[in-house]
Amino acid sequence: MVLASEFARHADMWRRFNAETGASPLLEAEFAQALLDAFGDGREWLAVCSDDGATVAMALLQPRRGGIWTTFQPSQAPLSMWMQRADAPADALLASLARKLPGMTLLLGITQCDPLLLPRPADSAVTRTLDYIATAHIDIAGSFDDYWAARGKNLRANLKKQRNKLARDGVAARLQVDRAPQQMAQAVADFGRLESAGWKQQGGTAVHPDNQQGRFYRSMLEAYARRGAACVYRYYFDARLMAMDLCIEGNGSLIVLKTTYDEAAAGALSPTLLMREECCQDLFAQGRHQRLEFYGKVMEWHTRWTDSVRTLYHINHYRWPGLLPLHRLAKRRAARRAPEPAVNAHTLSTE
Repeated sequence: MVLASEFARHADMWRRFNAETGASPLLEAEFAQALLDAFGDGREWLAVCSDDGATVAMALLQPRRGGIWTTFQPSQAPLSMWMQRADAPADALLASLARKLPGMTLLLGITQCDPLLLPRPADSAVTRTLDYIATAHIDIAGSFDDYWAARGKNLRANLKKQRNKLARDGVAARLQVDRAPQQMAQAVADFGRLESAGWKQQGGTAVHPDNQQGRFYRSMLEAYARRGAACVYRYYFDARLMAMDLCIEGNGSLIVLKTTYDEAAAGALSPTLLMREECCQDLFAQGRHQRLEFYGKVMEWHTRWTDSVRTLYHINHYRWPGLLPLHRLAKRRAARRAPEPAVNAHTLSTE
């Protein structure tokens, strides 16, 4: 265990271990470092679990109140900052880690796990798994024509109607793909301008070059771009920027981190869906990727683009078996005191 402020000294070890345990673009050292730089408060720890000299798990962890520790989970991270060998027994691994954490750890929560990277462990007397969200992806296999023909008639007809309207109005739609490191700062600034003009600005959650989110996305995307793993999609109506995707890629996947569009100019058109169609055409034509990942909660529009859905999950590990019913009771009492709580998708929960 070391303070995560020393993460840079261990980045090569983190990078090698990710390559050995799933090679997720979301768990690269550059992603973890950017999260710590932008959202860390100095209380995060880097844990390295070994067995007979071999690394079996690595994680970024943070303390909560009441003897609870969880993985470091800013909302900008779709997955938990947790990696482990799939054959490591969950109970033994988590119990060993809980004993090493500072203070008396009563509950260790591993949030937002992907079953593609870490098979869901069986429940036991001290370990429980919990559904988090269903998420969707598109398998990039075969031809785009076959993929598109398998989509619903309404989706295909709607986008064709929109393209016909653009043509009648003499508007040229254009997809641009940016990958160079020197393009990322402007990409984040442009993304923030589009997002700040919409509803997210009212809630204070929009990206801006000078806020934490903006600094995170710029530094992270620049780091990924330096090794050819960042991708920004821009969609234009003539010279007007209408929609954007911020993406990273690796191990056969392209991952959409954030999407925005010009709400004021869109009108009856759907620039994001038009961009998504051309993005898919590009991906099928290139043959560089096997999956387009969204990693957000499945929405109705996702189901029009794909049938491939899986469930991300949390893991709760209790120091003693008796803590599980006590935790359940505490959650029920809290729910009765606050019958309509604000929902935080990244807060540790229990059944």
